[in-house]
Amino acid sequence: MSDKIEKTIIIGSGPAGWSAAIYAARANLNPVVYEGTVRPEMIPLGQLAFTTEVENFAGFPAGNIRAFVESAVDKDRHWNLPMPPAGHEKDGQPHYAVQGVELMELMKQQALNFGTRVVSDDIESVDFSGDVHVLKPASGEPVKAKTVIIATGARANYLGLDTEEAYKNKGVSACAVCDGALPIYRAKPLAVVGGGDSAVEEATYLANLKNAATIYLIVRRDEMRASKVMQDRALNHPKIEMKWNSVVDEVYGDEKIVTGIKLKSTVDGSISDLPVGGMFVAIGHTPNTKFLGGAVETNSSGYIRWTKSFRTNTTVKGVFAAGDVADDYYRQAITSAGTGCMAALDAERYLAELEG
Repeated sequence: MSDKIEKTIIIGSGPAGWSAAIYAARANLNPVVYEGTVRPEMIPLGQLAFTTEVENFAGFPAGNIRAFVESAVDKDRHWNLPMPPAGHEKDGQPHYAVQGVELMELMKQQALNFGTRVVSDDIESVDFSGDVHVLKPASGEPVKAKTVIIATGARANYLGLDTEEAYKNKGVSACAVCDGALPIYRAKPLAVVGGGDSAVEEATYLANLKNAATIYLIVRRDEMRASKVMQDRALNHPKIEMKWNSVVDEVYGDEKIVTGIKLKSTVDGSISDLPVGGMFVAIGHTPNTKFLGGAVETNSSGYIRWTKSFRTNTTVKGVFAAGDVADDYYRQAITSAGTGCMAALDAERYLAELEG
């Protein structure tokens, strides 16, 4: 193991990780970002890499985004940019809100511009028992750091259907607030899967959109797990229709977009058809904290616990958490970016106190 001790190592490369890197680099903390590799639980650029248009990240109204992205991002990474969405043109030029991969590549570029070093590897385990923190990458020798920012995010839980996988980003989503207002869903009947508070929130959000059609809430039992107030909200909403004792058996479409789902009764096993223009899965998230091995305290759902209000401190000194790995409530790109900024500032102030 090298004797070199980094000032700041950031684990994760979503909005929280890159925002932390930008602030840390500008504060001369010489950050290193472990951006991860392609794994089922976590990929480089975070969950936004699975997302098409992002219409709710401030500062990116629809326009000729592609020209800006190509001018800002290093040419050797243009291969990673998705095709501009079909049919989104104005005056002969692409005209759309920034896509998930584009937004993340812009954030990465901004961090690189300020001197952030990037390692394309995963951190597989940590040792936070001493004053200097030790991180073990999947390949190579362990590395040391005075401060660590954990920004590994949380992954949405899906049903596990092959047909569901085939239609991700083609009408299947795990975030109504992120995607529900996109043109592919507008004024169409939609399905939300789940019976908890999050599912009701997703269904209510969709039902309250302008020109919303019927929103079907798919619940596997004859009652919801949601709190009483949330149940009342769903049951009394004129545009929300309950589908009790039902699970999704299949998602189908025309290969380009979802056109319906098949429901299976949990009572008698019968199959019924439900034409919808999209399906939102709201059965929870799993924070990417397994690699920590319990080194920092988490809540009952596995999210890292912040120990101070409006601070990103964890239960270990010099270790901070940002983004969805510690946020089980908002789970938005822009809130993740905000806490990434906070974590970098917290790390900077912690180091200033050490050097005191």
